[in-house]
Amino acid sequence: MDITLVKYIDADFDSFKRMVSDEETMRFITGIVWTEDDARIQFDAMLQMNTQQEKLGFFKVVNQKNEFIGNCSLEYYKYDAAILEIGYVLKREFWRMGYGTAILQQLVYKANNSYPNMDVIAIIDPENEASRKLLCKNGFESYFRGMEDGKFSEKFILKNPHAD
Repeated sequence: MDITLVKYIDADFDSFKRMVSDEETMRFITGIVWTEDDARIQFDAMLQMNTQQEKLGFFKVVNQKNEFIGNCSLEYYKYDAAILEIGYVLKREFWRMGYGTAILQQLVYKANNSYPNMDVIAIIDPENEASRKLLCKNGFESYFRGMEDGKFSEKFILKNPHAD
């Protein structure tokens, strides 16, 4: 599956806003759709982070037709900077087409090439069966299921074979 991850620029806001204002898309991400103001605040924070790290950040995902199909991220885990965290969201019309696998594989490749000694985690809504299957199929293992930051979540880890 041919996809490209490109760091967001300000001109991408409308595509991002449309995605995060879709109720079904956001069901397992935040549980609520974002207002335009919420989307702008988050998007501006993403743009700011993109300027701080060359290899980490927030990326728009485009397919071979250059269509915006989703969003993904690679960043330091907020509770342990020795671990990388990945995230991904696909626009609903691109679900069940193999794009999730392609995004996950590119994120893991990017993590392993840029930070070869770091483990990678993903945090999902435990009810998101599609994400659970995707992560397990790609070598991630569940290691936590419970409350964190006021919401129920499940964490998966991909241990780096080169890590100490």
